[in-house]
Amino acid sequence: MGMGFEKENKIIAIHQPNYLPWLGYFYKIFQSDIFVFLDDAQYSNEGMHNYTYIKSAAGVFRLKYPVQQSLGDKINQVRPKNELGWKERHLKLIESNYHNARFFKDIFNDYSWLIMKEYSDIVTLNTAFIEFFATRLGIKAEFILSSVFNINLIKTEKIIEICKVLEGDIYYSGTGAKVYQKEEDFKSSGIELRYSVFKPFKYPQLGQNFLSNVSSLDFFMNCGYDWDRVLQNQDMK
Repeated sequence: MGMGFEKENKIIAIHQPNYLPWLGYFYKIFQSDIFVFLDDAQYSNEGMHNYTYIKSAAGVFRLKYPVQQSLGDKINQVRPKNELGWKERHLKLIESNYHNARFFKDIFNDYSWLIMKEYSDIVTLNTAFIEFFATRLGIKAEFILSSVFNINLIKTEKIIEICKVLEGDIYYSGTGAKVYQKEEDFKSSGIELRYSVFKPFKYPQLGQNFLSNVSSLDFFMNCGYDWDRVLQNQDMK
């Protein structure tokens, strides 16, 4: 299946589309030539599809939006319940917790513009944020939805098939998949398996007690779209 990608040693990364993910998510995008949003995986209440964490005066705070979904729905079948006024609530929470941040004005304007758009499902909402911020950071990966391939497989088998369709040579995986992925399964398909290892680092942050595993929005508010700062704190290979 020809997709028009011609680069040698083509690197593929795949991840479910999350809401305002942490910096490590963007590092994984940075490492890839093609980043696949796994939008046709099953929706999970435990997955960060409709929530993230921000820093508040009281510590970590879960920022979550309500969704309409049924058991067994795929992520792209779930819609945000905009009728409950969650967008306005998130705007107030972001403003109240970050109004003193150095880059608040510019980042809040971007966030406000994005969140007030209309989205038919949570995939279009989440990917709009991710693609916008990746562009602002200067990350040049190509984005695609896994659902366009209509691959009815799960876990490793699906990942390998997506890489084959995209003619990928290297697959960058999250470290959490080490528990079920086998390197030989990828190698037998002519794909090199690598793991994306992001090293959390301290940056100027509001309040005391630095929190590392919060939304990338926290970094943007405090440091702007300074991707060089992120890379300088990674063990680049």
